[in-house]
Amino acid sequence: MLAATACAAPAPSVLRLDAEPGRAMRTWPHAPEVPRYRQEGVLIGELNYDAPGSGGKSGWRTALEWVTGLGFGEAREELLRPSAGAAEGCGRIVVADPGRGGVFSFRPEGGLDVYEYAFGTKRFASPTGVACGAGRSVFVADSALGAVIELDGEGRTVRRIGEGQFGRPTGLALDRERGELYVADTGAHEIRVFDAAGQPLRRFGRRGEAEGEFNYPTHLWFRGGDLYVADTMNGRIQVFARGQPRPRLVLGSRGLYVGQLVRPKGVATDSAGNIYVIESYHDHLLVYDREGRFLLPIGGLGRGEGQFYLPSGLWIDERDRVYVADMFNGRVVVFQFLGGDADGEP
Repeated sequence: MLAATACAAPAPSVLRLDAEPGRAMRTWPHAPEVPRYRQEGVLIGELNYDAPGSGGKSGWRTALEWVTGLGFGEAREELLRPSAGAAEGCGRIVVADPGRGGVFSFRPEGGLDVYEYAFGTKRFASPTGVACGAGRSVFVADSALGAVIELDGEGRTVRRIGEGQFGRPTGLALDRERGELYVADTGAHEIRVFDAAGQPLRRFGRRGEAEGEFNYPTHLWFRGGDLYVADTMNGRIQVFARGQPRPRLVLGSRGLYVGQLVRPKGVATDSAGNIYVIESYHDHLLVYDREGRFLLPIGGLGRGEGQFYLPSGLWIDERDRVYVADMFNGRVVVFQFLGGDADGEP
């Protein structure tokens, strides 16, 4: 049944993130090093759900259709150009897809919803960032509409935030302890902060290359009292302690070697404090320690396991699953952090 603001997948059941049963899953670093990451699978869309009574066959048959390009059935709802997502605090996996002009909500059970309407009859134009709010609400930054839209747990509009105030809103992050929403205003080269009711609190940053300045900031992440900002056109990540306008850590240096940054986008951290960065220009997921020392790369251009094509967003859930919005491959790649030191040391 279609809700007023969403398209629901027919007869869905359980979300599958795991790789095909019986197939060995790739790990990083490679043997003989101790593995710290395992690829769990990919998010594609309705193909990730088993139809009731299928015994898993329907989901994996349609997954084969996606891989081979051979169609055996009716059209299904699939990711087109996923740019960002969120899972922590959502009770589901939420993915912004500007190519589709909607927000995908992957429920653990019950199927897939696609939220298409920002407010009234106005559709999302370019949803580029999402964050999970209280009570299963979702914040969506739409760079083309120039606003942040809050949706309730069923995809209905709660409020519009900052409409007419942004240059180009993109990345979002939520400080759950204080209920403060951070918005990367890429067009204005600054970070805006709003309270739980959507009222503006403060802003910081301006265009420049000095610490605390930005050049087209995009993706954000907040954890442990720190805000992580992908300062994309400055080729670096800046980390700010809560409420501070000057960074406590600047990560990254320009260059062509793996571990250096050219166009960083998604940024996130895991429970061990490792820092993850999407280097979109070189199609890599890069892992650093909490002090910003480079540890491990995963990636390279392609469509195989551990490969990406212009990846964008990055987020991590409560179980230390790492999600990469593999934008031009039209999928989200899911890894599991296995614990220990990410550089492979025991």
